[in-house]
Amino acid sequence: MKAVILAAGEGTRMRPLTASRPKVMLPIANKPMMEHTIDAAVKAGIMDFVIISGYCEDSIKGYFGDGSIKGIRIEYVHQDAQLGTADAIGYAKGHVDGRFVVLNGDMLISSEHIRHLISIDKDAVITVKEVDDPSHFGVIETEDDRVVRIIEKPQHPPSNLANAGIYLFTEAIFDFIAKTQLSPRGELEITDSLQMMIDSGYNVGYEVLDTDWIDIGRPWDLLDANTVLLGNIKGQCEGTVESYATLHGEVIIGKGTLIRNGSYIIGPVVIGDNCDIGPNCFIRASTAIGNNVHIGNAVEVKNSIIMDDTKIGHLTYLGDSVIGFKCNFGAGTKIANLRHDGKNIKCSVKGKIVDTGRRKLGVIMGDDVHTGINTSINVGMMMEAGSFSHPGEVVTPGRKTN
Repeated sequence: MKAVILAAGEGTRMRPLTASRPKVMLPIANKPMMEHTIDAAVKAGIMDFVIISGYCEDSIKGYFGDGSIKGIRIEYVHQDAQLGTADAIGYAKGHVDGRFVVLNGDMLISSEHIRHLISIDKDAVITVKEVDDPSHFGVIETEDDRVVRIIEKPQHPPSNLANAGIYLFTEAIFDFIAKTQLSPRGELEITDSLQMMIDSGYNVGYEVLDTDWIDIGRPWDLLDANTVLLGNIKGQCEGTVESYATLHGEVIIGKGTLIRNGSYIIGPVVIGDNCDIGPNCFIRASTAIGNNVHIGNAVEVKNSIIMDDTKIGHLTYLGDSVIGFKCNFGAGTKIANLRHDGKNIKCSVKGKIVDTGRRKLGVIMGDDVHTGINTSINVGMMMEAGSFSHPGEVVTPGRKTN
């Protein structure tokens, strides 16, 4: 059994975080999100992987290599252009034998579900999730344990079972992918391939997800996934904690990291290697701090992801935010994370204003952003990679940050 992992897309809705790396390489709980998917598959018994890569694929290959560092085997297949899910899966032809599972590199799935999925004896299996409003999804219509129809965003859904984008296939699927035509949105849809397979008499089943499943589509989804994954960690310390630092709950501290006196950390928190934390800082729950990060005196951080090589100067507040690689915070930078009226925070995604569904959200900051001292950043701000603020500036949505 091989796992085909779809990882070719840029993740344009994740901008500015994907300006120089693919979405699947964004870290959650200090590991690229695709590594969590691979680890779940390995735990389910899969040791051979085919990664369909494209955008900034060197970052994937450089991190995972041939898989030997994890005791697995990885083969890479380059996808020239992203023309839909059927197109991506089609690139696996000739690289798989018999039955294979298809996973998305930007979805977090449990090993229990993968293990059960690969045990089902059918020509194809669609993973589905029970949802409250199926009209926004591809929905399946069933008879007994078989799928008879797949309907995209139906006005009158035949069930509440939404396609979760995780599949078990045999090589027969490639024949139907070859016959698939472009959809109205200009893509080759795997659901169209599956419908042809069903209409040809193949036995296509479904499996309902009853374990954790997180589809990461927008930058703030990283925070939800981070909270879930950190909720399962067990504390360990491979660094140095000075005598008057305080740690509560589950806290992981990496090699070469120094936690200075007066630091107060409430888990679950993970801190990477070679970090310098404190003195006299406050790190609150559901925070992931990458490698080579410096957090200075009198800094407070809560419910955030801070990527490698970022420096957060003293007297800074940072909450409910995602901070890219190699950022630098001038002293006294403050990030707002709550509207005065308590309403949901809205952000700009691909030029459109989107309701995040979150009452608390700070900044989504691309790589290599620098803030001047005493900068104030308003709620829901997207700061492009390489941008900066001036000392004392108030940064609000709509302001050019370069």
